[in-house]
Amino acid sequence: MVDMSVWQGRCDPEDGELALRWHDKVQPWQPGSAKGIALLGFACDEGVRRNKGRVGAVEGPLHIRKALANTAWHGRLPAWDAGDVLCQDGDLESAHERLAEGVAALLADGQFPLVLGGGHEVAFGSWSGLNRHLVGRGRIGIINFDAHLDLRRKAPQASSGTPFFQIAEQCQLQGTAFRYACLGVAETANTQALFARAEDLNVWIVKDEEMTARALPSLILGLDAFMAEVDHLYLTIDLDVLPAGQMPGVSAPAAHGVALSLIEPLIAEIRASGKLRLADLAELNPSLDRDGISARVAARLIHQLTK
Repeated sequence: MVDMSVWQGRCDPEDGELALRWHDKVQPWQPGSAKGIALLGFACDEGVRRNKGRVGAVEGPLHIRKALANTAWHGRLPAWDAGDVLCQDGDLESAHERLAEGVAALLADGQFPLVLGGGHEVAFGSWSGLNRHLVGRGRIGIINFDAHLDLRRKAPQASSGTPFFQIAEQCQLQGTAFRYACLGVAETANTQALFARAEDLNVWIVKDEEMTARALPSLILGLDAFMAEVDHLYLTIDLDVLPAGQMPGVSAPAAHGVALSLIEPLIAEIRASGKLRLADLAELNPSLDRDGISARVAARLIHQLTK
C-alpha cells in the first residue's frame, strides 16, 4: 500500500488546469498503469553507516516527496508513486534485491523509474533492476554526477562507497562491458588507489574544477561521445556533487562542488539522447538540511528530469 498522505500542497482553483502542482497529479502506481514517471523510494542508509558516514538519508525519500508535492507541474506524462523499498535489520543485500525487483517491474510496465534515495548504495540496486530487465539487450552506460568515484572494494561488506565496483564485478561475471562516467569528482575526496582503480576500469572522469561554464561546450561533446557508445543510460545523481551552499543536507558536503546551473544543461543533454531508461537521486540527509534547501534542490532536479 502506497502512503499518499504526503502528496498535499497549495491549490489555486481560480487558475484551473494551468495551476496544477505535483500533488495534484501523482497517483498510486499499479501494474498496467499508463506509461509515465514512477517514483520509487529507497529508504535506506545502511550503506552510509557501513561507510562510516553520517546517517539520516533513510528519511530522504519522504522529504523529497514533500518538497516535490508543492512544486509546479510542467510534465507531459502521468506521475505515479510506487512506494518505498525498506532496509530492515541492516540487511542491505536483501534491500538491494527488492529494489532491483521493483525497478525491473516498473520497466516491464513501460514506466520511467525515478528512484529516491537513500544512501548511494541505491546505485547497485537500481542498476541491477535495469540489467535484469534488459537481459543483455544492448549496452548500458552509467553516468554519475558525484564528488566520489564510489569504487571501493567490498571490505567485507557492500556500502555507499562500493556500488560501482560491485557493478564492475557483475559486468565481468556476465561478460559485458563496464561503461562508467563520473562527473564532478573531487580529488580531495578520492584516494590515489581509487583513481588507479578507475583508470584500470577505463572510467571517464571529469574533476569538479574542470566543470566550469567555459568548459560546458566541451563537456557536452564528451557526454555525447560517451552516450554514442551505449544503447541505454542509467543516470545517478549523488547530491553531494553540488556545492555545500546549494546542498548542505548530505553526509559529506562539497568544499568545491559543481553548480546546479552546470548540471542542469548536462541533464537536458542526457534526456535529449532518447536513451535514458532510469535515474536516481542519492544522499539527501534531512537531518543535516538547512531550511529545506537541499530537498528543494532535489525536487528541482526531478523537475529537470521529467518536464
